[in-house]
Amino acid sequence: MGFTQAISSGFQNYVNFSGRACRSEYWFWTLFAVLVSIVANILDSFATFGIASLIVGLGLLLPGLGMAVRRLHDIDRTGWWLLLILTGIGTIVLLIFACLPGTEGPNSYGADPLAGQHE
Repeated sequence: MGFTQAISSGFQNYVNFSGRACRSEYWFWTLFAVLVSIVANILDSFATFGIASLIVGLGLLLPGLGMAVRRLHDIDRTGWWLLLILTGIGTIVLLIFACLPGTEGPNSYGADPLAGQHE
């Protein structure tokens, strides 16, 4: 999946917490979110009120959560694993999970998003 496809998928499925998201989709979405956040922070440095970062953060919150849950589904884990982010070590565990290849073929969360073209 390419960069623009991943961004499009992220916004089309912004409140979809079912299904699966492949690694490329997740990491391209993460790259997009980081780039947009950097731009918002730069804009905030020129403005009196730091509203751009707030708007970007709120705008990307639900799509980011949906993407993270679908990424966990791709490795056959429940979205509740995201609660590990509340602990220090959990962030590292979730980073490792995000780097793992998805389950080939269908799993308990749906069909393989790559279907025959694994990363």
